[in-house]
Amino acid sequence: MTSQLKIMGIQQKMKRQAIVQAIERLGHKVEDEDRIKQGLLHIEGMDCEDETSLIEKKMKSLKGLESFQVDLMSQTLRVQYDPALLSVQEIIKSIAETGMKARLERERVKGKAWWKEPRILSLISCGVFTIVAFVLEKTGIELASTILYAIAVSVGGYYPARMGLAALRTLTLNIRTLMISGAIGAIFLGLWEEAAILVFIYSLGDVLEAYAVDRARGALRALTELMPKEAMVRRNGEELTLPVEEVRLGETIIIKPGERIPLDGHVVSGSSAVDEAPITGEPIPVVKEKGAEVFAGTINQRGVLEVEVTKLSKDTTLARIIHSVEEAQAKKSSFQRFGETFGKIYTPAMFALALGVMFIPVWFLGGTWSQWFYRGLVVLVVSCSCGIALSIPVAVVAAIGNAARNGILFKGGVYLESAATIKAIAFDKTGTLTIGRPQVTDVVPIGSRSRNDILGLAASLESRSEHPLAEAIVRKAREEEIPFTPAKEFEALVGLGARGKLNGEELFIGGVRLFLERKMPVESIQPLVSSLEEQGKTTILLGDSREIFGVIAIADRLRSEAKEAVQKLKQIGVHKIVMLTGDNEGTAKAIAREAGIDQYFARLLPEDKVEKVKQLRLEGSRIAMVGDGINDAPAMAVSDLGIAMGAAGTDIALETSDIALMSDDLSKLPVAFNLSRRTVHNIRQNIILSLAIIAFLVPAALAGWVGMVPGLLINEAGGLAVIVNGLRLLKD
Repeated sequence: MTSQLKIMGIQQKMKRQAIVQAIERLGHKVEDEDRIKQGLLHIEGMDCEDETSLIEKKMKSLKGLESFQVDLMSQTLRVQYDPALLSVQEIIKSIAETGMKARLERERVKGKAWWKEPRILSLISCGVFTIVAFVLEKTGIELASTILYAIAVSVGGYYPARMGLAALRTLTLNIRTLMISGAIGAIFLGLWEEAAILVFIYSLGDVLEAYAVDRARGALRALTELMPKEAMVRRNGEELTLPVEEVRLGETIIIKPGERIPLDGHVVSGSSAVDEAPITGEPIPVVKEKGAEVFAGTINQRGVLEVEVTKLSKDTTLARIIHSVEEAQAKKSSFQRFGETFGKIYTPAMFALALGVMFIPVWFLGGTWSQWFYRGLVVLVVSCSCGIALSIPVAVVAAIGNAARNGILFKGGVYLESAATIKAIAFDKTGTLTIGRPQVTDVVPIGSRSRNDILGLAASLESRSEHPLAEAIVRKAREEEIPFTPAKEFEALVGLGARGKLNGEELFIGGVRLFLERKMPVESIQPLVSSLEEQGKTTILLGDSREIFGVIAIADRLRSEAKEAVQKLKQIGVHKIVMLTGDNEGTAKAIAREAGIDQYFARLLPEDKVEKVKQLRLEGSRIAMVGDGINDAPAMAVSDLGIAMGAAGTDIALETSDIALMSDDLSKLPVAFNLSRRTVHNIRQNIILSLAIIAFLVPAALAGWVGMVPGLLINEAGGLAVIVNGLRLLKD
């Protein structure tokens, strides 16, 4: 019976595919998600933009490949393909034709010792044969030395030649094509020694560059290594160790002291201190008790915790961070686009120049053909460098990896660059500059109602609300054990307050603005309201349609690090810092004065914040908006750079922001801006140095002032210098 069902399923699938293909032949496109498969491949040997371009050309030639994305720094290839027309094996085979090797990312490959790597063995063999040949040459045994030089060229040039020939098959000129052409040209002139040394030095530089790039990748790999592979799950009364992918929502996992928490969830039993530095960058452990939220990748330090799983492995905060960092390369800065464009123009131009030097001067300037041919070879050799192409992505990935390690998430190179140009910052107040946990400080009755009556009525209304000020009122009523009943027909009045019914009576709670709009007389209580607001407190009025019952004052404390963060932002070049808040004038003024902010705008509705950000942009300043990623999402969206505070565990903050601070720590903000400025400065240094080396070597080669080997040595040293300079961004 089972086999019959399988056969029927296969027949139905074949029939479905035939129908779809017939419809598409008529010129119609059938959207069928079941047909499209996704895959993630790891590419070994992809260490330069030239290899990226080679893979892109190969992918474009494959029929059935819907889309693809190549990421140099993570060495990955994401593909979407139609399995009826293309298989993963065919994709892997096409990549093998380029000289690189592909495997499915989920496949585990045991790493080899560095000295067992084929490219390292090839390099060592090339070096040994070259040295022995050189010694034999100096002792007069020329035939043997020539044979050994030939072996050195063959062994050392094998891997570059494979990739160079693969590039030629796709009509692409790359760095390896230039190098192989130079080596063949030297052999043609009988310069076996130069050819062997050329291949050895280039291969050595290639290996060293790959190592340096791998150091930058290590910052991203470190994130993935934080993700536990297994979890201890209580299932059907048993404790089982399962892969995290098999754990279901709502199940209970057990985390022992010293173990990493495998999945996001809420503590249901136990108490412990948890090191959240991998997520938030905060070094001080956080105490977790029943009801507290925990994140995958963090470390349980002392007690045993039982946690109810709230997110699958693919949806955890850490998984989303890793995914965002991996995708950051897709959002490229102008520097990265410049590097890619430069490489596409530079390599063919150098090849054309070298050919011109080989042939044109013989006709017009005189000299021997071999003299100009050699000079053209030198031009080819000195232009063989991945320096400018690699130095920019290395710097960007190093900076993004450094930031992620410190709890700062840049969503792409474009935002890393953009942060360096920000001259103005707009802060939300509640939950951003302040701790976001306001407390009731005063309850002042107006008329015959008692203090407890006012607090109870206010709690009845606000128990239906999720606003931080509402939570403060409800919390105060519970602390004082004042009974209250949730209001009926509750309605939140955006930016004003709320209304609801208690015992058939309609009540209103909100700021002065709410009661002014209802044409209620507030003149008599205005002195009281002004006095409280001058103390930095937010005032909430409670009343019905005829009178005001009382005033509740609420205060929120400024974050301890806010003032220092604002000062540091000014020191690094942010000239304009403003605060946008829906709170009253007095509270806004007090908080702004305490934080050291020069300008503030109070009593703003969400749409008013959007208009203020637009206005500040029109004044000529590139502006960043810092908020919680939820209420401030519209203002963040219209700013030049949206920055979300406390994004750990907050999906919408990770989605809406360009930069996410994983913890509620404003001191991370100057770090992010300073890192951005350092990165831009570093990239400019790399570009200037790379162009300076080219500007020196190419004319020197044209004039005959530099030979093949010295030119290559200078070129490779310069390429390594700019890559190592980019790696400095890995350090804090």
